[in-house]
Amino acid sequence: MKILILGIGNIIFGDEGVGPHLANLIEEKYAFISNEHSVDVVDGGTLAQRLIPIITEYDRVILIDCINVEDGNIGDVYSFDFNKVPDFITWNGSAHEVEMLQTLQMIEMMGDLPPVKIVGVIPYVIGENSTFEMTDEVLKASVTMEKTIIDHIRSFEIEVKVKDENLTIVDVSAHTYMKGVNYDIGV
Repeated sequence: MKILILGIGNIIFGDEGVGPHLANLIEEKYAFISNEHSVDVVDGGTLAQRLIPIITEYDRVILIDCINVEDGNIGDVYSFDFNKVPDFITWNGSAHEVEMLQTLQMIEMMGDLPPVKIVGVIPYVIGENSTFEMTDEVLKASVTMEKTIIDHIRSFEIEVKVKDENLTIVDVSAHTYMKGVNYDIGV
């Protein structure tokens, strides 16, 4: 089975970059070992629909993103299956979130959507001023998200080895802007 860990978000909007930052942390911090399964980690940034060919190559997807929750607080973490999204969870916070929801729905309509587990956090949504800094609430929440993702990977009987136990999301976020999907825009 091919498993994809996919981080979605815009790193110039603070907390909304938690998906790419956490994906890069997992890629740098862990090694996944299995004779039967493979695990790939992708920083999908804000590419959304351009990720369709990547997403459809996998048997399972773990999507890391920001979510909105009725009466939720910044830093609250939720994990759920895409086909069983709780009613109190919405994706109408930032442009990338709406576009990712539509992307998953399009793949589902085509019949090509693998099972998707979403690990999401409520961000502090900034206005027009951009920042690379995440709030303390989301930094703390990223630890819970990381554990949730690693536990889910282990549920497939994949061995998870820690390559660097001291590595944190703050360490990785300093160079996230240099990573992500290489995408040829035809220029």
